[in-house]
Amino acid sequence: MGIIFAESPRRVTPADARALVRSVPPFVAVVGVLVNPGPALVAEILALGCVPQFSGDETPELCAAVARGRYVKALHFEGGAAYTAADAEVMAGRYPEADLLFDSRAGALYGGTGTSFNWPLVEPVARRRRVIVGGGLTPENVAAAVASVRPFGVDVRSGVERDGVKDRLKMRAFVRAVRATDLEKTLEKT
Repeated sequence: MGIIFAESPRRVTPADARALVRSVPPFVAVVGVLVNPGPALVAEILALGCVPQFSGDETPELCAAVARGRYVKALHFEGGAAYTAADAEVMAGRYPEADLLFDSRAGALYGGTGTSFNWPLVEPVARRRRVIVGGGLTPENVAAAVASVRPFGVDVRSGVERDGVKDRLKMRAFVRAVRATDLEKTLEKT
């Protein structure tokens, strides 16, 4: 589960996050989404028990130093630019200790754009590393992303919302699509 601490209409304060974190069932990871944070905010997120997700222009050195352990680094494909699988490998190689979220970016927006990217680009990285796929996922297209990449996880926000609010029917449809595709791919292997 992700909690947004970056500038966003979905932004939550650390004080509000305490109640959210306490309500999460056991064995569910809580990720604190940050964009170019200061060390004090990262320390607050860690104190809440969240895994930090760096979604801005943070350097590998900064992420490793302030995270003090496991973290997620969001890597963005700029909308309209042409990328190759080699580009994804180079991006991933800069953050050897991180779990990776591949997402799309539009201008100054660090994700949350509702725009997808060419998912097969990250499949080679996903064979060796924990990769999360984001960027424009919806109940209608998440199955294609999962079938293509076989990621560790998927990231969704606006794709399961209606008028900026999470929609239960869309969330259920999204989860059903992921589970059905995951099961189908698992059965193909056996």
